[in-house]
Amino acid sequence: MLGSRVTECEHDVRPDSQGPRGEGWVVLQLLLGAAIAGCGLVGVYWPGSVESFFGILGLLLAVAAALLVVLGLLSLGRSFTPLPRPRARTRLRQGGILRLVRHPVYGGVILIGLGWSLADAPLGLVPTALLVVLCDLKARREEAWLLERFPEYAAYRARTPHRFVPWLY
Repeated sequence: MLGSRVTECEHDVRPDSQGPRGEGWVVLQLLLGAAIAGCGLVGVYWPGSVESFFGILGLLLAVAAALLVVLGLLSLGRSFTPLPRPRARTRLRQGGILRLVRHPVYGGVILIGLGWSLADAPLGLVPTALLVVLCDLKARREEAWLLERFPEYAAYRARTPHRFVPWLY
């Protein structure tokens, strides 16, 4: 295919249509985030018998998720970028929360969407499920770029099996 570049990697997801640094992935993430938030405006709520339970569960989940995002940002430091292609002048970060999970910011963003949906917007579960798929594909692309840039990423990935949430996934 003219203009298409496919990296030889078991996790390649044909990234070229998403921009040279993965800009399209970020745009899609933002659109799904807006869809999740917008579901709270629709006026569909949980039945009264479970509303309090899901409200508390969602709030606790969102708080834990925000902590996961903050720990991820602190661990990544200046290496953080919302784009899946690593910055030009960076090093592979493996400390902090990154010892337990490879993509804590993605995991936190997903769990914030889930928490919001549970607490206030049940229809938000649909775009949250799509966000899980999107983040999984984005993380696969990011990992292919990380493997190209940092050969030691393979060993890091092998000893850090959880992609988004420590001890879960």
